[in-house]
Amino acid sequence: MSYAEVNGLNLYFEEHGDAPVTAERPALVLLHGGLGGGDMFAPILPALSAGRRVIVVDLQGHSHTADVDRPIRLETCADDVAALVRHLGVGPVDVAGYSFGGGVALRLAIQHPDLVRKLVVASIPFRREGFYDGILKQQEQMSPEAAQFMKQTPMWELYERTAPRPEDFGTLIGKMGELMKVPYDYSEEIRDLKVPVQLVFADADTYSMQHISDFWALLGGGQQDGGWDGSGRPGAHRLAVLPNTTHYTIFVSPALVTVIDDFLDA
Repeated sequence: MSYAEVNGLNLYFEEHGDAPVTAERPALVLLHGGLGGGDMFAPILPALSAGRRVIVVDLQGHSHTADVDRPIRLETCADDVAALVRHLGVGPVDVAGYSFGGGVALRLAIQHPDLVRKLVVASIPFRREGFYDGILKQQEQMSPEAAQFMKQTPMWELYERTAPRPEDFGTLIGKMGELMKVPYDYSEEIRDLKVPVQLVFADADTYSMQHISDFWALLGGGQQDGGWDGSGRPGAHRLAVLPNTTHYTIFVSPALVTVIDDFLDA
């Protein structure tokens, strides 16, 4: 359990697993969902770190990492992770992120491609409109005032237990609410990605199957028959839809571990 001073932020991270870091099996940087922290991966961390070094990061304002005077944006969080990787001297790394952390992982690969060998993104949209309408309406209600209502949730339990300043919970809710209102569409940047990508979604996710299909198409998937020899596949990219999961359970699914291990070891 350590902190690194990066970009004016005292960034918390943990290292798990004692496997040596090699070019064939680099460190895996693991990034959590919004309002969560690295602790949310506790059920799957032993399996993920059994054969590789795993670096779990608490992003700006989340869990053990105290907030600073700047908005929370995927782009700046990606720069923070890049600075941490350089600080530790472990790049290039594999990176896996879920939800908010998946967006940060994607931006890391876009903004710092030299630091990423393989990319796993679980349960993220490539544009804001990818969310179901009902979810977008919920996001619009995220404000500091909503913090009181969220104190009955696991997110508050984790934050209260781990945050340096639990009284900042309302600030975090407000900043994440502002982030969710920012329009974005990463289509062109995704088409230009040079690193192998593993997309992972729940079969009852926060996005429609059409949006998932459109995301896969940006990587060249779903355009033709794969062929007997696999020559029609979209390069090294992969798509997985995990059965009997939702956006709120996929990050602790044992099936997610299998997908990540298979992809990173391929």
